[in-house]
Amino acid sequence: MTWQAALAVALAHSIGWGVRGQWGHEAGAMIPGALSALAAVCLVGRSDWLRRFLHCAFFAAIGWSFGGSMSYMKVLGFTHSDSAPDVFYGFAMIFVIGFLWGVPGGAGLALPASLDTARLKGFFGPILAISASWVILGQLTEWLGWDPNWYDSDWLAVSLALAAVLLYRLWRGPSFATSLLLFMGTGWWAGFLLFPVLLGFHMSPPRGDNWAGSLGLCAAILWFFRRNDMRSAFQAALITGFSSGIGFVVGQWLKLAGFSTGIVTNWHSVTEQSYGFIAGLGVALAAFRLAGQTPALAPPQEGELSPQSGAYAAFLLVLMTWVNISKNLTSVWLKSGTVPAHFYGLDAYTWFSLAYMALAAVVLLLLRAHLQHPLAIVPSSLLGRAQLLFAVLLWWIVLGNLSRVLPFKPERLVTEGVIHLNACAVTLLVLVSPREHQTETVLPPCPRFPLWAAASLVAIGLLSWSTLSLYDGPAPGARFRFGPRSTNQLP
Repeated sequence: MTWQAALAVALAHSIGWGVRGQWGHEAGAMIPGALSALAAVCLVGRSDWLRRFLHCAFFAAIGWSFGGSMSYMKVLGFTHSDSAPDVFYGFAMIFVIGFLWGVPGGAGLALPASLDTARLKGFFGPILAISASWVILGQLTEWLGWDPNWYDSDWLAVSLALAAVLLYRLWRGPSFATSLLLFMGTGWWAGFLLFPVLLGFHMSPPRGDNWAGSLGLCAAILWFFRRNDMRSAFQAALITGFSSGIGFVVGQWLKLAGFSTGIVTNWHSVTEQSYGFIAGLGVALAAFRLAGQTPALAPPQEGELSPQSGAYAAFLLVLMTWVNISKNLTSVWLKSGTVPAHFYGLDAYTWFSLAYMALAAVVLLLLRAHLQHPLAIVPSSLLGRAQLLFAVLLWWIVLGNLSRVLPFKPERLVTEGVIHLNACAVTLLVLVSPREHQTETVLPPCPRFPLWAAASLVAIGLLSWSTLSLYDGPAPGARFRFGPRSTNQLP
């Protein structure tokens, strides 16, 4: 693993996280997963991975999206306090949240990089079944006006996903994909029932307890990998988990240190982009270790993955960008008066939807045409195709994010300004550094996992102690978990 490769993957993930801070939640968290996976696949240079670059981007996007269900802003507030127990608790829980965010992300990259074609294809049907169940859920809750709130968690969505996978398994028979998904859903329920329901432990009341479900889900993923002798995938998930946890802790400390200087800027974006960069280094390490540990994948028969590849490309270019960029309209443009609420008999959201549907139609028609007869604009080499998708997706997201903050204000330089420069740098690195048909992948060194755990505890302790010395009294935005100043409320 060269420094250029590590830097490119880290920058791609950092950009995604800087943008994710604007759009938020699960949909926003898909962006860093897709970008860093594409960068990693291009820079690793394995031809078998390049054949699956769309699968790698899709599964990594889905993996990183799971963490978007967890609330963490109040946990960040605990680190702003002047109480040692609050600060240490805040940093420790930030690490936990980061770890739970990174494990499924690493698993999402590992699956298409290590599974044979039959097992990889087996995910397509269950994913469609889960997606259909969630679409139905969204429509029903909207029509009925029903809010299925239980500790502000995703219990109903998880239950529907389990039901959808079970029905698909009964219809098509057992498979690797349905087994993993059932493990994940069952693990989510085990974690959720254990901590907030049975033990009554809430990480940051009154915020939601999806973190507990995510803890069970991550434990189920790791257990499944060990049970099925998937050592390389197990290690990749742990690497991204630890690097993500450490990245969150360091990024938050950098924000607090920035506050102490008195300089007024968007310091929260410093947390997000720093976190993304450190987590991205973990993605790079996990990818290159996967490349050195997993044998070459047998090439699929001609066109065997083409229909799935087209669907995943449509998801990345159309659906993922749509659900994020459409938030510009509802949360910014309408409120600021940038776009009128109604014109020519239609509301602004309808106009936006029609415009995006036209763009989506073009993308889908081009994908269909390319599957029938390759288009000249699409490179003939696999590396060229992966690079093209990376560049298009990167700048689509960067410009979509920039349109959110216009008119531009000086304090946005630390956010959109840095993101723009990083996007320029990573475009150059991903397009220039890779070499096609690399035959050998040197296994990069990696600390043993007890050392990861020890380093994490040391980082939490040192940064907690350092934070307490930054201020005389609490920092702006402080919250308290313990003692008479506790701001906790019942969930």
